[in-house]
Amino acid sequence: MRKELSHEPDARRYVLRVDGGIASVLDYRVLGEAVAFTRTFTNPTYRGAGLAGDLVEFAVNDVEATSSRHIVPSCWYVGEWFDRHPDRRSMLDERLM
Repeated sequence: MRKELSHEPDARRYVLRVDGGIASVLDYRVLGEAVAFTRTFTNPTYRGAGLAGDLVEFAVNDVEATSSRHIVPSCWYVGEWFDRHPDRRSMLDERLM
């Protein structure tokens, strides 16, 4: 299984491909000084393999490395990801604290 993570800014999404096919997608919206992660979806055949978590981690790392924006977890899965990764809570929009 070959995984490829990418950012597609024109589509405002992050994508995880497995063997060339889309396995998981994370959509977002830029809100000025913040970015809202609005929806995470994993194709049913790939669920349960931790791919969505890999994708969220990639997206959080990308936002941190390429901007000064903070994240608004508008998607329940992203909110739970931050609950499981308290060391990354500094990336959350301070208005959520």
